[in-house]
Amino acid sequence: MLLCTLSTGDTVYRYEKRIVVSFKQPRKVLSTSVLNGGYREDLTAVFNYDCSTGNDTCCSLRAPTYEEHMRLEAKELGFDPETVTGMGTAAQMENAAIKILKHKDLTVTAIVTGGVEVNGGRVGDPADYFQPVDKGILPKPGTINIMLVIDADMPPGTMARALVTCTEAKTAALQELMAGSNYSNGLATGSGTDQTIIIANPASALYLQSAGKHSKLGELIGRSVKSAVKEALLRQTGLSPQMQHSVLRRLKRFGVNEETLWQEYAKDGSGEIERQRFLDCLHRIDRDPRLVTYTSLYVHLLDQLIWELLSGEEAVQAGNELLLLVAGKFGVPGTVIGGPELQDCLQAWADMLVKIVRMNLNVEQRIEH
Repeated sequence: MLLCTLSTGDTVYRYEKRIVVSFKQPRKVLSTSVLNGGYREDLTAVFNYDCSTGNDTCCSLRAPTYEEHMRLEAKELGFDPETVTGMGTAAQMENAAIKILKHKDLTVTAIVTGGVEVNGGRVGDPADYFQPVDKGILPKPGTINIMLVIDADMPPGTMARALVTCTEAKTAALQELMAGSNYSNGLATGSGTDQTIIIANPASALYLQSAGKHSKLGELIGRSVKSAVKEALLRQTGLSPQMQHSVLRRLKRFGVNEETLWQEYAKDGSGEIERQRFLDCLHRIDRDPRLVTYTSLYVHLLDQLIWELLSGEEAVQAGNELLLLVAGKFGVPGTVIGGPELQDCLQAWADMLVKIVRMNLNVEQRIEH
């Protein structure tokens, strides 16, 4: 299936679980791939490959190493494995997003697949993988893969700068979606296995030496990649501003969820029958506009406490003011933060949510009787 023809004349096709960009003439390529990665000028194509099996997001190797696995994929596409580079993912190719932006003679195209619900993380999160001789690691579900085609010539150093700008754009997209890390309480900056391929056109009369944020090229990279990443995440998992307009989604990265809130509520000995009533009520208030707004403000307060932009005393004072405001708006008893630590602040907000659910359940029971 032809997805588009690029301004370079190169074609972008989808072959079932693969997206392929075939080159009409030599291109400059900078790739993070294990297959012919780094800077190359002798490649004939690049591809993005969905290695998941059926409806499962798990990927399995077809060879002793991931590099050999990718060579097999290249052969099945009809390419000489020595002349292509590629990326693997568990995202579906039909969920790819393509964004094309132009300025005068310059065209920039971003082709993106991805998801961060399972594998999203923040740079610097705790990690446990360290096997220098093991080249068999496979991409996990959630990989954000980007193919960025720049219809202009440029030196290798500028392509490297384009890679930096492209990565910043991906992170900006996640920041604007408030996507949380699955490995810490931070905001995600990417997934653990993101890959990128930058493609430049040496046949172009346009020769650019800057790809940073002050250049028009940098602007087009930022806008196209950010837009494509957001669309790809929406297509793959539904991640969007609408999905994130949720109390539970805002609190997920801090470990506050349905189960922890139920356990807090059930301290008085409530049984399993009451549990479903509790969860139903929790879901009803989860997207209350006022509660989502106040939770968002509270969470940002916690971020600033973690980042040491606010002291514990300052965060507690502002947090208590928010708690008092929420208690008044929802007609429940007030809650006071018990100490200057992050966990104290989280406990106070969880207590407030439980009080709101309890109040709503009591109202419903009175109506029923």
